[in-house]
Amino acid sequence: MDKRNINVAIVGLGFGAEFIPIYQGYPNANMYAICQRSESKLNEIGDAFGVSKRFTDYDEMLKDPKIDVVHINTPIPDHARQSIAALKAGKHVACTVPMATTVEECKEIVELVEATGLTYMMMETVVYSREFLFVKEMYEKGDLGDLQFLRASHQQEMSGWPGYWEGLPPMYYATHCVGPVLALSRDQAEYVSCFGSGKIDEQLIPKYGSPFAVESCHIKFKNSNLAAEITRSLFNTARQYRESFDVYGSKKSFEWTLIEHEDSVIHTGETPERVKIPDYAHLLPDEIAHFTTGGVYDDENRHLSFIQGAGHGGSHPHLVHELLSALTEGRAPFPNHKQSANITCVGILAHESAMNSGKIIQLPEFTLS
Repeated sequence: MDKRNINVAIVGLGFGAEFIPIYQGYPNANMYAICQRSESKLNEIGDAFGVSKRFTDYDEMLKDPKIDVVHINTPIPDHARQSIAALKAGKHVACTVPMATTVEECKEIVELVEATGLTYMMMETVVYSREFLFVKEMYEKGDLGDLQFLRASHQQEMSGWPGYWEGLPPMYYATHCVGPVLALSRDQAEYVSCFGSGKIDEQLIPKYGSPFAVESCHIKFKNSNLAAEITRSLFNTARQYRESFDVYGSKKSFEWTLIEHEDSVIHTGETPERVKIPDYAHLLPDEIAHFTTGGVYDDENRHLSFIQGAGHGGSHPHLVHELLSALTEGRAPFPNHKQSANITCVGILAHESAMNSGKIIQLPEFTLS
């Protein structure tokens, strides 16, 4: 791989189309190829962005020796298989969340990365959102003091989404709330205990055998006095969309806005103060900085994941920058393969715990450093 000219291939052009112009603008990247099963959509996107190398067959695309990095933006059930295939084909992998749907798949990806020396990065949006970067800056400056507790929630109404979402256990898609609580201090989950609550519609239950409307999990951090609580809901629970992240420190605490587009709150002692979250485009190369506030999907060109995710907090160019700068500098990105597995396995094992009345379940050793 020529670090001055990294050839990127994107598979999945729904949400994935958002990343095409970012890679095209990045100083040492070449938006080399795109892959989409629908030939009409493939050509529509390819023509719109001037990408000439196009594939309708993923496995055929992997045979192209010029591809350095595969960025996967396909449905959840495809993530593990496509990541494994790309690693076996000698490609670096960036994959949207979650890493996989089973612990065994996570383990195979981790083992492949260890064996090949290739890079894997789970493209978790929340840990590069402007809200998270704001809290991270407070933490690194010492403004929060000692971390005392963390809480995150991801509540979303999935009615009307593609069929594989129907009845999905809430914690199977938990990375948007697991990610930030572990990422702030770069901690790892040691064990989890989770309870299910309420009940979804009967017709939604059979696909996954999961009855719960809400799942709430406690995470114990490894080698730390910290714990965190995360809450997820997907169906039959009245709540505006919310990806939230609350941090309680000895000096200051941060609480995510309760209602979208309102201000978050910083507590100093018992005194609250509303705060406007700044953008963090200044952390990026000039060529892609403007993508924190605009991209392919906006008020005129809408995509459901982008709308419900409140624009994903301006995270997309930060994700691209972390991936490509890690490859250029020869370092691991955040989250790397083990961190991605730790984050993903929290959700998988949390649901297992909920199905077993809150049983404590240890995170597997392969997810820990």
